[in-house]
Amino acid sequence: MADDAYGDFEEVKEESEEPVVEGGEVVVRARLPKKDELIGVIVQRYGGNRMEVKSTDGKSRNCRVPGRYRRGLWLRPGDYVLIAVWPDDPEKGDLIFKYQGSMLTQLRKKGLLAGLDTGF
Repeated sequence: MADDAYGDFEEVKEESEEPVVEGGEVVVRARLPKKDELIGVIVQRYGGNRMEVKSTDGKSRNCRVPGRYRRGLWLRPGDYVLIAVWPDDPEKGDLIFKYQGSMLTQLRKKGLLAGLDTGF
């Protein structure tokens, strides 16, 4: 058979998605709180999927991890998280996101962690 029996094809090169580097640091986009969302730090785990979280508005909330996030989020006291406050009970909320170290530096620069004096 001839080499061109199957037609001409271009070689597909996989593009590696390398992170953007500015000034020697990797740029990571941190998820910012939207309406009815707050940033908080885990103070104490109660067991199961419930824990006490101190939020940026100064209140402590009893928060739970919804089922779709239960296996994906490994949470410990001292972790910074994003809380979705319940509309019918503002003393409770759902943990929907866990912040990593590089995201926390961005949040500190923007002043969003000013209300959290943890002591950890």
